[in-house]
Amino acid sequence: MASTPESPGRHKPAVVDGLLLLNKPAGMTSNQALQKVKRLIKAKKAGHTGSLDPAATGMLPLCFGEATKICAYLLEADKTYRVTARLGEATDTGDADGQVIQTAPVPELSREDWETAIAAFVGDTEQIPPMYSALKKDGKRLYELARKGEVVERKARPVHIEEIRLLEVSGTRLVFRVHCSKGTYIRTLVEDIARSVGTVAHTARLHRETVGSFRAEDMLDMSGAEKAAEEGPEALRARLLPADAALTGWIECQLDAVDVERFCGGQAVSSRAAGEGLVKVYGPDACFLGIGELSADGSVAPKRIFKRSAAE
Repeated sequence: MASTPESPGRHKPAVVDGLLLLNKPAGMTSNQALQKVKRLIKAKKAGHTGSLDPAATGMLPLCFGEATKICAYLLEADKTYRVTARLGEATDTGDADGQVIQTAPVPELSREDWETAIAAFVGDTEQIPPMYSALKKDGKRLYELARKGEVVERKARPVHIEEIRLLEVSGTRLVFRVHCSKGTYIRTLVEDIARSVGTVAHTARLHRETVGSFRAEDMLDMSGAEKAAEEGPEALRARLLPADAALTGWIECQLDAVDVERFCGGQAVSSRAAGEGLVKVYGPDACFLGIGELSADGSVAPKRIFKRSAAE
């Protein structure tokens, strides 16, 4: 999670709780996008989850106030991307911002041949992270080493590709949609697909369509955020989603009134929920209390507690 300092302005920063699904524009880092929206919404505390490369666009969940506690769980979510690959050219960064370091002829394949090639990557697989990534080696970001011309050994990491669907193939242009697990490097996937058919490629365009259960139609463009903020920060705050919207599909655990204070005070309490693992916990008034861990005996222990009310 990244955070930004408070910004001076006509409205003082306030305690703002909730999630905003920003359609991040190209040419802006994830933190720059967060910084700008944080100023617009006049929030005291903010963070983002699931960084996008500066050249990439699409869904960037911005978390404000209490919702920042949900960031770690969003990092675990599956994601969907629309990918445009440029075949025949490899770059040092794996995307269009880099320098071309290799060219190769593109084989003349039918659409069916391409569908067969990309289908081979569906399922559990391993990826070697690119040098131009934020992973660390001996305390240094890999991209910092890469900019100095250094190449270090990287261990392959397991990822899961749920689905790849070919959308378009024409000459050197290949477009597909991929539903994948956290930690998947699309630039590496593009390079691996190209290599499997005897050529090279780089990611020319990348757009993230979904994160977890969040829908693409719920995103707000930066221009939309700016327009809403012209009416004052309250207008933009009205677009926020509640923090528990990030936990759709989780088991719901309802507590009796007598157990609410104990749970919020850090104690495990009994519940009527069945199962084991992380659950979203509510009080009798349907107020979201936080994230708990459910045991086989029916008790639920607090993991992340959310304040029951926040001053606006």
